[in-house]
Amino acid sequence: MTTTRTKSSAAALAAGILLFTASPPASAKAGDVVRTGRCTGASTWKLKVKPDNGRIEAEFEVDQNRNGVRWTVLMGDNGVRVFTGSAVTVAPSGSFEVNRRIPNRAGTDTIVARATNPATGEVCRGTAVL
Repeated sequence: MTTTRTKSSAAALAAGILLFTASPPASAKAGDVVRTGRCTGASTWKLKVKPDNGRIEAEFEVDQNRNGVRWTVLMGDNGVRVFTGSAVTVAPSGSFEVNRRIPNRAGTDTIVARATNPATGEVCRGTAVL
């Protein structure tokens, strides 16, 4: 009987954790698209795109948990490059963020962001469709 109760409790806990991790971030609003993932190394990325007064706001974040690391960043919308440059991870989290407001092209917008750590070769790549 205790085993059944323990298994039921464990299943409920696992379902609650799955529901929590599958939920969108609290900061996401209706119309926002948020995608997250792992890079080819230990870093993680987040790409958030949202409508912004007839334009699109795109935010690409890479979290490496190390400060002072330079990354090369590219961002595009439907194959049109909208950002090329570098970013450096900063305290307190050891991450960087690139924000761009870009034209809202006709039809569906596919935003692709890519960051490469030239020192290690690690690559972070995210795609979001708005």
